[in-house]
Amino acid sequence: MNPATTHDVVILGGGLAGLCLALQLRQRFADLDIVVLERNTFPLPVAAHKVGESTVEIGANYFEKTLGLREHLDSAHIRKFGFRFFWSEGRRDVENVTELGVSVVLPTPTWQLDRGIFENHLAERVRAAGITLHAGAVARGVDFGAGEDPHEVRASVEGEDRVFASRWVVDASSRSSLIKRKLGLAEANGHDCNAVWFRIDTCLSMDEWIKDTRWQQRCSPPERWRSTNHLCGEGYWVWLIPLGSGAHSVGIVCDPSIHPLDRMNTFERALDWLREFQPIVADACERHRDKLLDFRFLRGFSHGCKQLYSGDRWALTGEAGVFLDPFYSPGSDFIAMSNTYVTELIALDRANKPLGPYARLFEQLYRSFYENTMSLFRGQYPIFGDAEVMSMKVIWDYTYYWAVLCQLVFQNRLTDTALLGEMQAELAAASQLNRDMQAFLLRWYAASPRPNAAIMFDQRELDWFVELNARLHDTLDDAGVRERLRQGLEQMRNLAATTVARAKAACPQLDCSGLPTQADTSTPLFKVVA
Repeated sequence: MNPATTHDVVILGGGLAGLCLALQLRQRFADLDIVVLERNTFPLPVAAHKVGESTVEIGANYFEKTLGLREHLDSAHIRKFGFRFFWSEGRRDVENVTELGVSVVLPTPTWQLDRGIFENHLAERVRAAGITLHAGAVARGVDFGAGEDPHEVRASVEGEDRVFASRWVVDASSRSSLIKRKLGLAEANGHDCNAVWFRIDTCLSMDEWIKDTRWQQRCSPPERWRSTNHLCGEGYWVWLIPLGSGAHSVGIVCDPSIHPLDRMNTFERALDWLREFQPIVADACERHRDKLLDFRFLRGFSHGCKQLYSGDRWALTGEAGVFLDPFYSPGSDFIAMSNTYVTELIALDRANKPLGPYARLFEQLYRSFYENTMSLFRGQYPIFGDAEVMSMKVIWDYTYYWAVLCQLVFQNRLTDTALLGEMQAELAAASQLNRDMQAFLLRWYAASPRPNAAIMFDQRELDWFVELNARLHDTLDDAGVRERLRQGLEQMRNLAATTVARAKAACPQLDCSGLPTQADTSTPLFKVVA
């Protein structure tokens, strides 16, 4: 065993969360001694490396603005054409089912990431920034120092036993999470879903599958393949995500009480399942099965964690802490937020501030964002097969996300305790309204006649919706942030009332008690494109 070397921060795991944290810390503190220990060696394989390839606004903004990666995102990855949803169970004629999406890309950019290409680039940036990145390193154990004593990380680095003494230890080692196992922090979160996925080394372009010219021309440019395409049915959804390497990622995410994992836990079984439920995807995969790159599955992917941040100078981030659900691609969002809290805790420590109260506060805030977002998924998978109710849910969920959480992140207010304290009542009201709406959507689904007409709900025609997205990058002063959050809550109330009115028109017997009923009806909820 070599003598211990001493550092400021040791990060366990050099994947997406760990590499991004290292870069964020370096940008904040030029003199910080940072070591990253990563099990894999670089360069990583492209295409068939990891899932989590779709970004949404918070994660994309983190990569683009916070870490300064815009040039790489534009040159090596794919500008996303938003989320897109089709209710196409058992159908090959996708042009004849309901579609939800945008006809023109929204103003705030997001990207589809090839995780191998992206993490290779992050590793290069980390090393260029003077951060020590040990690849082929396996962390064996962590011994926490008492009081102000340093922690010690025992690791094997390319077969050599090493000890790293450090003031801070941050676990970003994904599901293997050394600290979570050591301290018994694993926690169920009440969301039981499974996933299978594979990559095919060609572009699976939906635009080429459908020959209907009118359908193709609903989008400008007619490039639906750049979207994160969701093909939905009761209890499941299928993803199609293009990668900058030229490959395509295909996944099935499902509620096991409706679609058991053993029906899809090999490529052949997954193909059989797709033939029954999403045959147009099965056809494309069958045509290109000789280009299959990998196949993987994960049972019970969603998990919680009893504690993420400690005043004793340790933390967990990324999947080492919590993971929600891939449906709205929130993984990189929660990496961005967690890394920001870890960075702020290290800043407070360097300023000799008492860490315990801040660690508890940041834990409370992060957990509230996590629980509010979990409400979008927990118990909601049966709704996924209803074109009308699910379309309304997507609009609602986006509005809540852009009006509240995105505002706090884009305006750099995640750690603004004064603002968060002052706006506590409004934030709590938004959270409660969201929970009430999720419960209402389930009631509507139970009473819904399940329409699935050959129409497109074009989100780009909703001026208020586009404006909400476009204004995410506005620079606001303190008063402006507070007013924007209040406006967002009012938009949520109006949307809730409008949604209730729409539901009552279709299902007059529906229980809408406790929800807003007064709505501004001057702005249509949707423009329908036939």
